[in-house]
Amino acid sequence: MEKYILVTESGTDLPEDLAKQHNIYVLPMHVVMDDVDYKDGAIQVTEIYDYHKRTKKIPTTSAVNPNEYEELFNKITEENPGCIIIHIGYSSKASCTYQNAIIGSAGMKNVLHVDSLNVSGGEAAIVLKAANLIENFSDIEPMDLVEKIEQYVKRARVSFIPGDLEYLKAGGRLSNASYLGATILQIKPVVEILDGKLVVTQKYRGSIKRVAEKYVNEYIDKWNMDREQIYFIYSLGLDEEIKKRVELIAKEKGFENINWIKTGCVISTHGGPGAIGVVGFLKV
Repeated sequence: MEKYILVTESGTDLPEDLAKQHNIYVLPMHVVMDDVDYKDGAIQVTEIYDYHKRTKKIPTTSAVNPNEYEELFNKITEENPGCIIIHIGYSSKASCTYQNAIIGSAGMKNVLHVDSLNVSGGEAAIVLKAANLIENFSDIEPMDLVEKIEQYVKRARVSFIPGDLEYLKAGGRLSNASYLGATILQIKPVVEILDGKLVVTQKYRGSIKRVAEKYVNEYIDKWNMDREQIYFIYSLGLDEEIKKRVELIAKEKGFENINWIKTGCVISTHGGPGAIGVVGFLKV
């Protein structure tokens, strides 16, 4: 019987208690402010917000590097002889993290990789599905396990509304003209993760309090989602009343389990304060 061990990155925003519960290794990505390189999680998200307020810039974020992967893969292998490491990586379409993991595992036959084609809570949801598969089917063959995880990748449906467009503008992802227009008209873009890429698919007008309910209702109705589980992604600064209201919507629509995933430093750097997102899986 093989012992499976899961590895992912901090860009999953996987809650620490769930990582410990399922023995999942989480490698920190990097955040650079004032020429100082911080590991994601080593500083508070509020420091990201303070930095932007002070400089009108956002920090630079970077991937886990190949050496960091190699070191962890070797450590796990030495401590768990005969184990199979399943690395579920941050979308290869959004970062070089996944490619760095492949480089870091060169020559290691016990390391298998799955491209989540997702970020933040979308990736976390896939990692947790993998953990459940391992716990429920401990004798599953490695390639069968990878195939089942990849099926969840295909079924994942993820979107979010950035909390503050100022952060997208500061990061060069939004022009000044677009930013001014969106701000004046109170436009809230919906960003979906499609084939691993972040794509604006819809726009709402109004305050986030007004928009959030409509967004969640319409996004759930857009897809035939499995009602067993839904995740909401949020960044620090989202109004508690919004959280309560969208959770009630999910309950009314029949979701059995509802969990919230708070974004860490890497994701909050790009989404800004007060972002909200939805993660679910298509029904089989």
